[in-house]
Amino acid sequence: MESIILPISVGFVMFFLVLILARFYKCGNKDKERQSSVDEITTTKTGDIFSIWNYDGNIAYEDIIQATEDFDIRYCIGTGGYGSVYKAQLPNGRVVALKKLHTSEIEEPSLIKSFTNEVKTLTKIRHRNIVKLHGFCLHKKCMFLIYEYMEKGSLFCVLNNDAEAVDLDWSKRVNIIKGIVHALCYMHHSCTPQIIHRDVTSSNILLNSELEAVVADFGIARLFDPNSSTQSSILAGTYGYIAPEFAYTTTISEKCDVYSFGVVALETLMGKHPKELLSSLSSSSTQSLVLVEILDKRLAAPKSELAVESIILVATIAFECLDANPRRRPTMERVSQQFLSCSTTPILADHCFHEISIGHLMKVPQVYNTDA
Repeated sequence: MESIILPISVGFVMFFLVLILARFYKCGNKDKERQSSVDEITTTKTGDIFSIWNYDGNIAYEDIIQATEDFDIRYCIGTGGYGSVYKAQLPNGRVVALKKLHTSEIEEPSLIKSFTNEVKTLTKIRHRNIVKLHGFCLHKKCMFLIYEYMEKGSLFCVLNNDAEAVDLDWSKRVNIIKGIVHALCYMHHSCTPQIIHRDVTSSNILLNSELEAVVADFGIARLFDPNSSTQSSILAGTYGYIAPEFAYTTTISEKCDVYSFGVVALETLMGKHPKELLSSLSSSSTQSLVLVEILDKRLAAPKSELAVESIILVATIAFECLDANPRRRPTMERVSQQFLSCSTTPILADHCFHEISIGHLMKVPQVYNTDA
């Protein structure tokens, strides 16, 4: 009996060993396949870890690790839905911003090529109000995007710092809003294929040394959804900036960016997120509020005619962009045209600045909106 049991036991043990070895072999091949795809892409042209690097092809992965001390939290300057941003000074003295992405988002070898092609497309974008994407790194330990560094930080941080917010006078704030408009207009109407940002927030509006707006994190959502069209089922955005139609649909269009821009425009004028205002726009009490009452109290009320007209124009456009019906929101192209036309806002003909209410502003678009 024992002579029968022994061969059977040995047979079972050998069978399980074969299964385990086969699984290890399969996993090992998958890892090699992925790393082979990465190596094939990242060694193109320069033989360096960076497959796209517009001004210095000699920067290596080790330089990034050294510059950030292996992505130490001390170098982290921001965190978002797709990853964290680090400040790094490279050996050549250049300071860049590194967005370290969640590696779990792209591990399949089949996605690496499409990811690379998307990044290549984004690096070709040239606009003074859009942050420059220099390139990216795919490494077995991590992956990150390399952007130009904006020393003034984000609009959100500036508005939440009393000293810096005071320095951001009405003229600068209006100019920041214009910069955002021109950037989104370029993405929506000049890029092929069209780029929908999907996450326009004050945290994603950076400020350069001249306190001009530079839009960041553009196209990130599309990197992880390379087969999507301009309308995608992938939900992206930040609470408080997401268009209300997401309550009944997950379809994304450029009008979602338009709504988010409206929120940021109001936030810039008010100096804080307009959450209470947004939740009660249809109420008579909110519409009776005077515009001057909701402006940032840290700044003196605007006095010059140019400042007054600019603020009224921004507020009027913002409320039009916040329309609950996406079809009634303007395109960013038309918003850009309104700023470029420098036309006098018609509401000033009937009311002085301190009398203009939110209700007045919400009715103005009906006067000169020709393509709603």
